[in-house]
Amino acid sequence: MPTNVTAEYLAAEEEYRNAKTIPEKIRALEKMYATVPKHKGTEKLRLQIKRKLAELRKELEKQRQMKKGGGGPSLSVRKEGAAQIVLAGLPNVGKSSLMKALTNVDADVADYAFTTVEPIPGMMHHKDVQIQLVEVPGLVEGAALGKGMGPQLLSVIRNADAIAIVVDLSQDPVKQLETLLKEFERAGIKLNKRRPRVEIKRTAMGGIVINGQENIKGDINEVMKMLREERIHSAEITVKEPVTLEEFADALDESLVWRRAIIIANKGDAPGSRENYEKLVEAYGDRFKIIPVSAKRKIQLDKLKDELYELAGIIRVFTKSPGEEPAYPPVPLKKGSTVMDLAERIHKDFAKNFRYARVWGKSVKFPGQRVGADHVLEDGDIVEIHAR
Repeated sequence: MPTNVTAEYLAAEEEYRNAKTIPEKIRALEKMYATVPKHKGTEKLRLQIKRKLAELRKELEKQRQMKKGGGGPSLSVRKEGAAQIVLAGLPNVGKSSLMKALTNVDADVADYAFTTVEPIPGMMHHKDVQIQLVEVPGLVEGAALGKGMGPQLLSVIRNADAIAIVVDLSQDPVKQLETLLKEFERAGIKLNKRRPRVEIKRTAMGGIVINGQENIKGDINEVMKMLREERIHSAEITVKEPVTLEEFADALDESLVWRRAIIIANKGDAPGSRENYEKLVEAYGDRFKIIPVSAKRKIQLDKLKDELYELAGIIRVFTKSPGEEPAYPPVPLKKGSTVMDLAERIHKDFAKNFRYARVWGKSVKFPGQRVGADHVLEDGDIVEIHAR
């Protein structure tokens, strides 16, 4: 046992020893992780708790799949448009009102919880592109541990390209967000973070080779132990940036997803909303972009559309033929896309027979600059592809 642990940690440890079910064990381990002192002497303990949590979550999901037997209720929304963004929040925070205002979808709106009982998709047209919004029914505390339709709803959220978290400014938004973030963490959804840059290439033989080992800030024996637990016995591993042991564990955990997220602070016209908004910004403003709106009075919805477009992580690229004007509508691509990505989107023959392209826009030094297939495009660029 580590030295100088708190009474809260000891109580949580006792709770874990007495836990009978997986959800009970997960709750106790979460308390242990939250209360263990954070210093170098407890680094291995924190890692052990985190790894055990990951193991229990996988076991819980396996149990659900076996119980469902492939024939139980499942929810999914086919992706359409340039990107898919989910609107997620607790019950009765105004998600349906937002969906109706942003997409004109025929969503039921009422002042009571659980008006929406299944995911509702709709299209938001903005800046010449279509972005799919999906309203997810209200999440509740314990959703990731099996309460209600929680696991199915969180599966829809995991599958989306990005997440817009909706909170109600007429109530305590900090408490709402704490509840939601706990469920996202339990479901293996990492928000506004990126997967640590650890590349793992399994090999047929040769054992474990670690390139960039100096970037691992911790005991290398713990790293080898993690690899054995993941049944990785022969691989070339490249650590491309400084990582802690916990970050290395996250890089190994294939069940985790990494998503961009913003907070939509709805009901900004309600009494006390300004004070609640300020509390929310103080608590989470450094981690999330927070947009105060009123779906009911249609306040700040144009700004919200701009923020959702930015959250989608897309660019608009216009194509043209030699001697002609740019074609409309533009082609939506993910940020960081290249000329070859565009060529492949247009037609496989353009990609196969590509010679060069001419580009007008922010990504080039002068209009009509000749570029190669790996040239990275920017929003609003005009591209003229030349093929054999």
